[in-house]
Amino acid sequence: MFRGQFLHTVDAKGRVSIPSKMRKYILPEANNTFVMVKGTVNCIDVYPLDRWLEFENKMLGFNMYEPDKARFIRTISQDLAEDTWDAQSRILIPQKLLKHAQIEKEVIILGALKKIELWNPQVYENYINLSPETFEQIAAKVMAG
Repeated sequence: MFRGQFLHTVDAKGRVSIPSKMRKYILPEANNTFVMVKGTVNCIDVYPLDRWLEFENKMLGFNMYEPDKARFIRTISQDLAEDTWDAQSRILIPQKLLKHAQIEKEVIILGALKKIELWNPQVYENYINLSPETFEQIAAKVMAG
């Protein structure tokens, strides 16, 4: 499971290094390959290939005649990118995804259990600080059941 928050930089080619504390949770089944998609908020979701295949299998069970499910699949698939990390454990993030997340130079690499999220630091700070509810209120709702 991916945990923690790390501040890194994106190089001029759009490559980001996966932190060593996260690399240890990447299973051999991922073949050092990652799938990147637009997050549901202004971030990039990065899945090791094995985790992506689990997610994709869930989507395979969707009824494509249900408009919301069909739209979700189309939207998540349209800018999907796949890359294998290089010798320095870097992956290449496509410019279209970087633009979606408003990432330019600095990037927050956030462990989100089964996936990694890439955020523009200011966008992430705004996301956290502008929540209409406190963390305590959200925790009470989420953990209640």
